[in-house]
Amino acid sequence: MADTKREIERKFEFTDAASARRGVPDLTGTAAVAAVADRGTVELDAVYYDTPDQRLAADGLTLRRRTGGQDAGWHLKLPVSPGVRDEVGAPLSDTPPGSLTALVRSRVRDTGLLPQVRLLSSRRVSHLLDADGALLAELSTDEVRAERDDATAAWTEVEVELADGVDPRLLDAVEKTFRKAGLRVSASPSKLARALAETGPAPVGRTAPGPASDGTAGGYVLAYLREQRDALVAQDPAVRRALPDSVHQMRVATRRLRSAFKTYRKVLDRAVTDPIGEDLRWLAAELGVDRDQEVLLERIRTSLDELPRTLLQGPVRSRLRTWNTARRSGSRRRALAALDSGRYVALLDSLDAVLDRPPLRKAADGAAERVLPKAVLADYERLAGRVRDALAMEPGHERDLALHDARKAAKRARYAAEAAVPALGKPAKRLAKAVKSVQTLLGDHQDGVVAREALHGLALQASAAGESAFTWGVLYAREEARAERCERELPAVWKKASDPAPRQALG
Repeated sequence: MADTKREIERKFEFTDAASARRGVPDLTGTAAVAAVADRGTVELDAVYYDTPDQRLAADGLTLRRRTGGQDAGWHLKLPVSPGVRDEVGAPLSDTPPGSLTALVRSRVRDTGLLPQVRLLSSRRVSHLLDADGALLAELSTDEVRAERDDATAAWTEVEVELADGVDPRLLDAVEKTFRKAGLRVSASPSKLARALAETGPAPVGRTAPGPASDGTAGGYVLAYLREQRDALVAQDPAVRRALPDSVHQMRVATRRLRSAFKTYRKVLDRAVTDPIGEDLRWLAAELGVDRDQEVLLERIRTSLDELPRTLLQGPVRSRLRTWNTARRSGSRRRALAALDSGRYVALLDSLDAVLDRPPLRKAADGAAERVLPKAVLADYERLAGRVRDALAMEPGHERDLALHDARKAAKRARYAAEAAVPALGKPAKRLAKAVKSVQTLLGDHQDGVVAREALHGLALQASAAGESAFTWGVLYAREEARAERCERELPAVWKKASDPAPRQALG
């Protein structure tokens, strides 16, 4: 099983030969450092794997097989923020382990992983200790030799990696001491990045930067699509690792892509984008099973917590746990199966193809400030029609369905406006904010519809097991009241959202 740890570190290099001869300064007395303990020298041999076109390196990921030291094995490093990476490890084997290759599948896809660079490092290790002898950070001075085909490079670098739970401000204090001694923060984020830069061509991304700066509608739409494609790819390993909110963020990216294809159908050829949109809809649905259950469970659990104890009759919490376990037993497997499928890889390749060879229509060459407002306002009018239709209905099942359709239209109108913000500025931003208020209200209403269905099922299960169904009935009644409040509030929320000012500013 793969192990994960969070790395918070900073890399340094000597500014000149004189500072290199002086070496690393004594850090005793820097911040909370009370002592520096020498831990000797280790010899490390690391081979880095990537695709032939270096897709992992282009996205800041590294996959290596390393021997020597205390953590010999396979390591995959995933960027979190500058100076922060998650390292996922696996035991030594001859080939990259499946637990790690799964985490890079959205980048690698059906392309093989091959050895790209070998790094040989002689590492002198010291421990920075506080007054109680507790470890604050590990200080490493590495003499590195990089080998790539027939090219080689050599350099010295210094790395300070914090121990778990240590205040990151220690790194700032170390940097200040290092600057005075002639060391600066390394220009390369990793050894691999430096090795690649010094032994051959640097890696490039999957596609070139978007042409949004040309001012055309096509340029802005493609830049937005690229942003969402990158978000989808980046969330893949997070979903596989079951990180918080990762499924939600991945679904948002799929929905934004699908929505953009529909909204900007006069910019992009629908004959190309419609089939991709269907695959995006499939992916969102496969991912959504687990996420939707998670949201539903939290809603019901919160409602239970709000009830007085006198209204909690029967083993309601254990009943809720049993119900949730049964519903979620296969949902994660289903999501992972989708990410492991050939259809998913084909979808990613199709998105790349749209960005590499955009199926642009005539309107794509038009000025963004002329083309995009028409698309945004068309989605807004679609929302307006659905809200009017829903408000004209009597309360009941059919109105619930109509309100759900209006919610989906609100989401599409919001995404359309948000996509246009880089080109249209504040008017698009104000419209997106206004529409989001409608989406939020209608979302609460729809969540209540789903919750009532679940509560009805829980009541039936409780009764069949000889338990009291009273509490589930109380929660059902509360959801009904909450839905009624949403419906009463909708006219006022819609009136505010239908203020003509933002729309007039757009077009």
